[in-house]
Amino acid sequence: MNNKIPIAKIGKSHGLKGWQKLHFLTDFPEQFKPGREFSSDKINLTVEKIDIKRNLVKFKGIESIDDAKKLTNRMLYATPEETRKNVKLKKGEYFWFDIIGCDVFEDDKLLGRVKEIERADVDYLVINTDENLINENYPKRFLINFKRNVKDVDIENKKITATGAVDILESLK
Repeated sequence: MNNKIPIAKIGKSHGLKGWQKLHFLTDFPEQFKPGREFSSDKINLTVEKIDIKRNLVKFKGIESIDDAKKLTNRMLYATPEETRKNVKLKKGEYFWFDIIGCDVFEDDKLLGRVKEIERADVDYLVINTDENLINENYPKRFLINFKRNVKDVDIENKKITATGAVDILESLK
């Protein structure tokens, strides 16, 4: 799906008129609005009605339980451009796809690059350690707590400034 981001998985049918459960894979369910189109495998689906509180959706052209069952377990995707257009971030909020690939620095020292984000009770950045540090026997990967260890995020320059990350690396050496 090239640069498509999975944002929801279609669950089981709900009722007899084509409604379905949605399992959100996004922190921004507000992008699901009537008339909004999402890609799914080889088809596009347009939201006809949405009940965000109950995680229910009805797509245009899906009028029966039998129609709905054909969509169960399909993924819904959006592009980063569509997501940026349809979601308004608050100060201090970032899209994961913008964070991934950022270089992580502490005191102007390059520590590594964000490979992915893991969610537990908090968001952790999974960082591939810079090759120079690996040569000094530091681990190949390490985690930092986004809220606790990230001091500044500069998406335009793909740069994250961290605090306490060197301590984490030292403890793993």
